[in-house]
Amino acid sequence: MLVHICCSVDSHFFLERLQREFADEKLTGFFYNPNIHPYSEYRLRLLDVERSCALLDIELITAEYDYETWLELTKGLESEPEKGKRCEVCFDRRFEVSAQKAVELGEKSFTTTLLVSPLKSQQQLKKAGDEFYKQSGVKFISVDYRSGGGTQEQSLCAKEHKLYRQDYCGCLYGLNMQRTTQDKTASELYSPIDAAVLPGSIEQRIELYERRVQLENQDRDYEIVKERFLNYRQLHCSLSSNSEKIDVYALHYSTLPRAICKATITKHIDHISYLSRDNVRLITLEYLNRELLSSYATIQELLYNPPPLKDQLRLREIVSNSPYSLSPIIVTKNTPKTKMVLRLQSRVYQDTVERLIVL
Repeated sequence: MLVHICCSVDSHFFLERLQREFADEKLTGFFYNPNIHPYSEYRLRLLDVERSCALLDIELITAEYDYETWLELTKGLESEPEKGKRCEVCFDRRFEVSAQKAVELGEKSFTTTLLVSPLKSQQQLKKAGDEFYKQSGVKFISVDYRSGGGTQEQSLCAKEHKLYRQDYCGCLYGLNMQRTTQDKTASELYSPIDAAVLPGSIEQRIELYERRVQLENQDRDYEIVKERFLNYRQLHCSLSSNSEKIDVYALHYSTLPRAICKATITKHIDHISYLSRDNVRLITLEYLNRELLSSYATIQELLYNPPPLKDQLRLREIVSNSPYSLSPIIVTKNTPKTKMVLRLQSRVYQDTVERLIVL
């Protein structure tokens, strides 16, 4: 039996139940999810599915990540709600490819771990699966492992095996709608130009779960704990003086109460320039290099290869007496002498981060 797999939280429990109920069947996992966005989230979910299948001794096949095809198929359905028409198209595409793979492998039946997801309609899934049975001759196995306490058992299974528990279905449109409803920032869609691994980012979780696999291969014990913290994402920063644009870099946690600040320098104290509005502080690249023992030659170099976060917080503490001050700290090559216009868009929000503790 070919088993389409969406994520480890659904698949591990589902596959365990299939192994018991269909003991004579050889199960083959098939990871095909072109809906998952961004690609880093796709990589993270695949990483955990690979670990899960290895624990269950189940062969896993990975299909192409044809995200562009999925976008084309769902065009015009961007605003559809969860379990709406977009989901139907999404299921159809994944079932079509799964059925084709089952035919290619000579399988007589296929199923999907989506059946155990509380976010999905089992009736909707069964309808799509039965339709492809008519077209391909590969029988769709519809099982209900959610009822009778199955959802609670699934949750316990995920905790027991320390599975990665994503908090959105997977697609770009569903993520945006979910974050809007939650009044949260869709930070999963932010990607810094310097490719830095930001706190609370998907990339940071990938590093953690890769480290987890290494520890397990070494038979070392560990725990994964969650912590709440103040997260930050910068969207835009620019500075101009006399209509002339000036290259700048804003330190982590720099925020403005509004998107724009027009101000002049009121004083200079210990190589720090204080602006007349919004607690803005200017420091020079030379000052940053001296305090951080770095050797940046240009602001552009700083933008594309910034100091580690711990160094930025240390510099912020030197300039503002607190590593968590939200005052804008702007780095320039030279200090402007005339009135300035600072434009800064950023998001500061409560978030949760996972931390790995080696025992």
